[in-house]
Amino acid sequence: MSQKIVIDPVTRVEGHGKVTIHLDENNKVKDSFFHIVEFRGFEKFIQGHPYWEAPVMVQRLCGICPVSHHLAAAKAIDQIVGLEPEDLSISAQKIRKLLHYGQIFQSHALHFFYLASPDLLFGSDASPSKRNVVGVAMEYPELAKKGILMRKFGQEIIKMIAGKRIHGISATPGGVHKRISPQERDYFLNGKEIPSIDAMIEWSKEILEFIKVYHSKNQEWFNQFAAFPSGHLGLVNKKTGDLELYDGYLRAIDASGSITLNDIPSDTYQNYFYEGVEKWSYLKFPYLKHLGREHGWNRVGPLARLNVCEGISTPLAAFERLSFLNATGGKTNNASMYSHWARLIELLHCAELMKELLEDDDLLSSDLVRRGNRRSEGIGIIEAPRGTLIHHYQVDEKDRITRCNLIVSTTHNNEAMNQAVKWVANEVIDGNQKVSEAMLNQVEVAIRAYDPCLSCATHAMGQMPLEITLYDHLGNIADVKRRN
Repeated sequence: MSQKIVIDPVTRVEGHGKVTIHLDENNKVKDSFFHIVEFRGFEKFIQGHPYWEAPVMVQRLCGICPVSHHLAAAKAIDQIVGLEPEDLSISAQKIRKLLHYGQIFQSHALHFFYLASPDLLFGSDASPSKRNVVGVAMEYPELAKKGILMRKFGQEIIKMIAGKRIHGISATPGGVHKRISPQERDYFLNGKEIPSIDAMIEWSKEILEFIKVYHSKNQEWFNQFAAFPSGHLGLVNKKTGDLELYDGYLRAIDASGSITLNDIPSDTYQNYFYEGVEKWSYLKFPYLKHLGREHGWNRVGPLARLNVCEGISTPLAAFERLSFLNATGGKTNNASMYSHWARLIELLHCAELMKELLEDDDLLSSDLVRRGNRRSEGIGIIEAPRGTLIHHYQVDEKDRITRCNLIVSTTHNNEAMNQAVKWVANEVIDGNQKVSEAMLNQVEVAIRAYDPCLSCATHAMGQMPLEITLYDHLGNIADVKRRN
């Protein structure tokens, strides 16, 4: 009988999951799995609702990135009313983009400052009582303060446009509900009531300096920890091939940088993707049809996006991208820990984009909604903070949704997270030793690099309650390590 180590639950991520690590009779790792153990069912119970309710309903999937679901659904519903993204009014396009960049900005700030920085600042051997956001606030108060204010800035952008910070309403079929007033815009520009957008840019640059110094001191760990070959998938600008977060073509590359999916439009995604299933997880396993399940899976998110793009449109983030590329000699980056660095480059990029939009008078226009010729199907693809997000709806002649397919970012990353757990299991876990706190921590660190949203629901912060149970070959408990 084989032995089994169970980590249940995995938290300080969104949602609920567990890890099982199976050992053979010689106490060596035989296999490992990252299980998603909850079922949400949005694809089913949205059926029968009017299509215009979709952007409001599906954002309830998540309390951290509801804007991504709101906008992906809105882009799909735009198609149902006969419009492509470029057919919307200029003001509606820019208001939606500002909403989107504000959400990515706050989400990236939340993940890095609240969830990831304790791992980097205190290390895997630190006690859980210290390795959390409170510990960061105690020892690095300025860093914690800026992280809180950066997240607040993004949330205030969302509130201005959508009415509230979480689960607000902005998009309507063919446009947006309301324009932005000069007073609302000036709130973010003048820095009188909250730090200005210029402060957000400067603070983003500061935290990038931190991660570059940290990398220089820990380069071997960055390059080796949870590093494994994979494909990478993301949106690129339709004209330039640059990093694109709102609307672009889908591009995928393999571990060496060769293109495996060459800039396809959103409407054709079904021709290229399958979704595999396993009996031990509710989360599916997307992969490219022509490459097959074994070789066709891709990472998504900040690391993948920087790998697939040809550049970045904003000057400061473009410069930081060059430093990022130099770290691996310009080669495709397959090391999980570089996700944190890539995430901070996107943080700066979104700050620059928000400044451009906040200074643009098109935001103040009242030209908000357009209409086209009714269709029966709509597909919306957007880059959520955690990666490529796909919403696909079909409707009947009575405007009711008859089919819904959602491929969320963490679903794309499912295989990558399993590979990361397997890497840690093979490199760190030894069945001949007692289960240590450091073993627990390194499993967490590998998963957390992907900023997973396991249920696309709410965010669990603070100390991570985990349990690893080690069984001997007869099935008896040999060791238990708990953290409540």
